[in-house]
Amino acid sequence: MNQLPVDFKVDRSKMSDAEWDLRVQLAAAYRLVDYFGWTELIYGHLTARVPGAEPHFLINPFGLAYDEITASNLVKIDVDGNIIDETPFGVNHAGFVIHSAVHMKHAEHNRVVMHTHTRAGMAVAAVKEGLLPISMFSTTFHNRLAYHDYEGPSLHLDERDRLLESLGEHRAMILKHHGLMTVGSSVPDAFLRLYRLERSCQIQVDAGASGTLDVLGDNLATKSGAEVDGYAHTFDDDGFGQLEFAALMRKLDKTDSSYRD
Repeated sequence: MNQLPVDFKVDRSKMSDAEWDLRVQLAAAYRLVDYFGWTELIYGHLTARVPGAEPHFLINPFGLAYDEITASNLVKIDVDGNIIDETPFGVNHAGFVIHSAVHMKHAEHNRVVMHTHTRAGMAVAAVKEGLLPISMFSTTFHNRLAYHDYEGPSLHLDERDRLLESLGEHRAMILKHHGLMTVGSSVPDAFLRLYRLERSCQIQVDAGASGTLDVLGDNLATKSGAEVDGYAHTFDDDGFGQLEFAALMRKLDKTDSSYRD
């Protein structure tokens, strides 16, 4: 059995308070993905660009489960996936292909990238219609959702340009036959987009299993997306998700605050 040093502590004296705060939030996001059951064993990534001039990023240590991620054991890498700081962990270089492409486009708005292989997300990614406007959650993404055609498991660098073209100015994308991806200027806004997108996919799968889908027309879907709890007013704003993510962090703290270590 491979034993990884889960309790590794990074040297905080070598980083800014802003980087440490980002580490805590990103570690919380990993724990929340585990809490909601969106994990795929040790695979998948949530990444964040480190504050500062250098294009450095935080990523999960390869081999750890999401409920083992802490602020300290996140690994700092460059845009090519090379490890920057001393760490006992490795990273999944191939898995950073998608993330590196997105991080480098509109760097201020795409500071955080979240990508999952959930059951519901992959189910919707596998149907020709994609995500349909059948619920108030899914209307949030009406005309705000990108799609990228499947080219295999995203191992080749030449796919990056095509990923960027597919994403365009959107903050959420379905990777066909693959999974879900959201981006944001912060951990909270990227996470809440992911939560809403995943919930929309779950509702579509459940509704499809229950009967014939009642798809909203374009006008009503657009109106709904603009009015549901004011999401359209905030969906593309940098402050999106702050209140919800703070509440989720408090939920984590009540049961297991070790992500902050």
